[in-house]
Amino acid sequence: MQEQRFTKKDWMLFRNKIADWQEAYMDRLNKEYIELLSEDANPSEKFWRLDKRIKEDRKKTGVQLEMSRSNLVYNIISLISDSAISFEDLEEFSDELKETVRIFVER
Repeated sequence: MQEQRFTKKDWMLFRNKIADWQEAYMDRLNKEYIELLSEDANPSEKFWRLDKRIKEDRKKTGVQLEMSRSNLVYNIISLISDSAISFEDLEEFSDELKETVRIFVER
């Protein structure tokens, strides 16, 4: 994936969309955390399960990522793999970028 498989417009579009994508993803995570905390279990058990889950989730691209052009395709692939976004979210992006992402996600 060394050669650039996206346009300048793709990069600008990504920069405009990433904050909303991450906010929506973290909102979904927060709802899942609320469900976890609402379960019928010991408080300590819920606490430690939540702690473990947050430690895992904070590493995901939907929570934080390295914002660089060279990571654009990798970041989109990771966002899709983590279900932070879907292929439908890429509608406005170039066909070249969408095809590149599709090839890597379907492997």
